[in-house]
Amino acid sequence: MEAFSFYLPTRIYFGAETWREALEKEQAHLQGTVMVVSTGRSLQRLGYLPAFVEALEALRGGRSVLIYDHVSANPRLKEVEEAVRIGREDGVDTVIGFGGGSAMDAAKATAAGIGSEHSVRDLLLKGITPSEKTPRIYAVPTTAGTGSELSRGAILSSPEDGVKTGIRGEHIAPAVAIVDSSFTYHVPPRTTAETGFDVFAHAMESFVSRRSNDVSRMLSERAIALVGKHLPHLMEQPDDHASRDAMSYASLLMGSNLAHVGTALPHRMQYPVGAHTDTSHGAGLLALYPAWLRHEYAAGETSAARIDRTMTLLSGHACEGWAACEEAFSDFLAALDVRKGLRALGIQGEAAALAAEVTGAIDRDPAAEEPDILRKIYEASME
Repeated sequence: MEAFSFYLPTRIYFGAETWREALEKEQAHLQGTVMVVSTGRSLQRLGYLPAFVEALEALRGGRSVLIYDHVSANPRLKEVEEAVRIGREDGVDTVIGFGGGSAMDAAKATAAGIGSEHSVRDLLLKGITPSEKTPRIYAVPTTAGTGSELSRGAILSSPEDGVKTGIRGEHIAPAVAIVDSSFTYHVPPRTTAETGFDVFAHAMESFVSRRSNDVSRMLSERAIALVGKHLPHLMEQPDDHASRDAMSYASLLMGSNLAHVGTALPHRMQYPVGAHTDTSHGAGLLALYPAWLRHEYAAGETSAARIDRTMTLLSGHACEGWAACEEAFSDFLAALDVRKGLRALGIQGEAAALAAEVTGAIDRDPAAEEPDILRKIYEASME
């Protein structure tokens, strides 16, 4: 049995219609100066954000909380800088991310900025690690996909610098995650597909990664089986609450893998795509995955065996050999019906230029040993 370490600093509350009970259990920790960071618009329209804030204020004896709801779908450095300014002025000691991955990432980055002697810009662009003075973070996801409620990273875009990258460190792991799938019941089909595909991508990449271990692979297998069963079903039956619950659970599992294993080439390669096109994270992954999966299968016997296993779980029938795996994956993408190539997403430059913008530890991916692999994947993903 291989050696591994596993540490999860986040208290998890999971279950449909349980968020009020979770807040009550956390009441003692929510009495200071609290800021709620949210995307706001759809959550306001659905009544989720007003209800959440009202319940939170009631637990605080009627004392109000700060609300910062100017977060974009791809959270921007300037937005977080403004939230940090407000948070520092008001002495915020608890930051709650309420929304999709963008809200949770913005909340974690905001907390990092409030607690640091450095600017949030330096934390992002110079790779400075957030300090132990980071305010307490709560993560309340309203989509099933990003796993940001457990991860130790906060991904931001800076259009002025032409980059999309992350603030990372153990001190921005949320202290508490409240994962209530009822918040996802009205997520529209395209967002359901794109965020759901992100769950699959986390599972797939952490399964083939050189950093994977017995525990992470076990969690990946469970998540892939859940996605294969429930995500295509939600494209036909979006009101199936049981499938929504299952996707929230799969996303939560993969938040743990993000914290312990991380991702592989597709996630690193999506960041330049997102920076140039301002398209969703899931859309970029969908564009890149067919080409990456083909190269990953050719990276060696271990990678091929693991893809055989994951495609079997995804499809529900035995897959052995690249042809069978490719067919199973193509059927899965067809059921989602949201994939576009990089050109359709707005990429105008050449593959080599995109490849030069990829950063991070790409050597965790077995496929990274192939010469010029980044350019090859980008090139094959254009159309």
